[in-house]
Amino acid sequence: MLSKKDFVEAGSGALVAISGGLAGHYAALGMTPIQWAGAACAVLGSVTLAVAVRVWPTPATARRRED
Repeated sequence: MLSKKDFVEAGSGALVAISGGLAGHYAALGMTPIQWAGAACAVLGSVTLAVAVRVWPTPATARRRED
């Protein structure tokens, strides 16, 4: 069964692939320097999100003491 963390990691990886693919596609068609900057920001933002998802610590679960 997929956990929430697995789903989020897969989704962020897909976001990186999609934004990179779209940036490459439109770059091949021809973009202005402003569009290049926007595409670079989109790709870097999605990579930043993917890294943050993978290194962010999971919340600790407290166990109840039994006295």
